Amino acid sequence: MTIRILAIDDSPTMRGLVAAALSPGCFDLHLAEDGIAGLDLLPKADPHLVITDINMPRLDGFGVIEAVRASPSHASVPILVLTTESGADLKDRARRAGATGWIVKPFDDSRLVQTIHRVLGFRE
Repeated sequence: MTIRILAIDDSPTMRGLVAAALSPGCFDLHLAEDGIAGLDLLPKADPHLVITDINMPRLDGFGVIEAVRASPSHASVPILVLTTESGADLKDRARRAGATGWIVKPFDDSRLVQTIHRVLGFRE
């Protein structure tokens, strides 16, 4: 089974790192440069999982989480936050908005893949 992932981050470098980490596996990766572009891509990507940064222009990660949760067709899609932020207040806010998990940058490629598999219920 190919896992469809929508990854949203305003940093071209970070989008490249996510793509490099996920390209060796069986992932169908869709990349967006901010929250607005990510939400525009959501219906086409039809992801099994969304990965989003928090601090982005136009629409931040909290807005992405809230919009995905409000979407009738994607409300139950797991959302991982991938960010440099590590404050408990921000994690709590993301959790209240509907985030499934939180990963602090920089990330380890294999742990990112393991987290995706765990969140989606796959056994390693």
